[in-house]
Amino acid sequence: MVWLFQRQRFGVHPGLSRVRALLARLGNPQGRFEAVLVGGTNGKGSVAATLSAMLTASGRRTALFTSPHLTRFAERFLIDGAELPVESVLSALKRVRPHAEALEASFFEIVTALGCLLFAEAGTEMAVMEVGLGGRLDATNALEPLLSVLTNVGLDHTAILGDTLSAIAGEKAGILRAGRPAVTGIERALLPILEATGAAVWVMGRDATLQADSLGWDGWQIRLSVPGAALSFQTPLLGRHGAENAALAALAALRLGLPEAAIRAGAAQTRWPGRLELLPFGSARRVLLDGAHNPDGARALGEALRGLGIGRVPFVFGATREKDIEGVIRALEPLMSEVILTRSAHSPRAADPADLAHLFSVPVRLSDGPSQALSLLPEGLSVACGSLYLVGEVRALLLGEAGENWERWQ
Repeated sequence: MVWLFQRQRFGVHPGLSRVRALLARLGNPQGRFEAVLVGGTNGKGSVAATLSAMLTASGRRTALFTSPHLTRFAERFLIDGAELPVESVLSALKRVRPHAEALEASFFEIVTALGCLLFAEAGTEMAVMEVGLGGRLDATNALEPLLSVLTNVGLDHTAILGDTLSAIAGEKAGILRAGRPAVTGIERALLPILEATGAAVWVMGRDATLQADSLGWDGWQIRLSVPGAALSFQTPLLGRHGAENAALAALAALRLGLPEAAIRAGAAQTRWPGRLELLPFGSARRVLLDGAHNPDGARALGEALRGLGIGRVPFVFGATREKDIEGVIRALEPLMSEVILTRSAHSPRAADPADLAHLFSVPVRLSDGPSQALSLLPEGLSVACGSLYLVGEVRALLLGEAGENWERWQ
């Protein structure tokens, strides 16, 4: 495992030739199951988790591939909602390593191929694969999806994907396949880019309509209408964007032919840790965890808090240096009574809290790490957000779990 995590330092290398060669050396395990690719700037993880739960509820042996992990590397590889044994993951990685070294494969290429090998050997029927970065040249795009999902497009990873929404949409549309079904929540102005792929695209708001009624902290009651049919179900996902993501997953499930009972059961059973997840902290404190690592995600978090009737509360905040930190702060600061700035203990990409203090107009306190940050929280509700690496470390502390000690770059 040390070897694999050291590969993170070599960065991201978009392209499909290495991962295809690696998969070929492993016997093309991705050909032994069907796949769905889920991409987008925000929401792709919760859509993937919801769709995976629906597939499992339908009786299919279903795998879920996501990134990054919060606390344990094995979180990236779920079968019917459960992590694979660490021993199985390590055994498979040993077999992947010599081929990956020969090809000089990147960290994410190795992890993608590892996931395919694990899923094939576990007898997976369908794998829901969350795209890592972009789409067209992402390692997951080496698979041939039965269906593709593109949640939305926002300005993120602009140095790699382009600095306009059209350019980013073009990269993300690369996961669609001509003649195959796709579903999306993308804004209408960008839809021609998706339709140019030749995929059979269904668009939320055009081909399907959503009515969502808040259940407060219990989530949403959703009514999804498509031509000739309507489906009602509940999701525990919080925030209006949680309802929209659950509905998009349900639309994908309908296009895959899943029965309504499985869609309802899977939606109700969905869990997506670290994203608007409320956890207790001692007897008198509660912490709401969320990634909110870009401005769109921060605005969604802010809308969710307002929808839950939450006024100004303390925040624990930390971010990675390359993100639009000021944009995130602008979206969240109206909800902050104070901010405790900290940083992920294991991410070299983390911004120094002292460098962020001048960006806030609310009271600021600095902390040496997640543990000290939590100790400074008052009684009542607080929010911890800004970086999934930080959220993973905070979550482990709240649950009393042992975290990993690897450096986190990806």
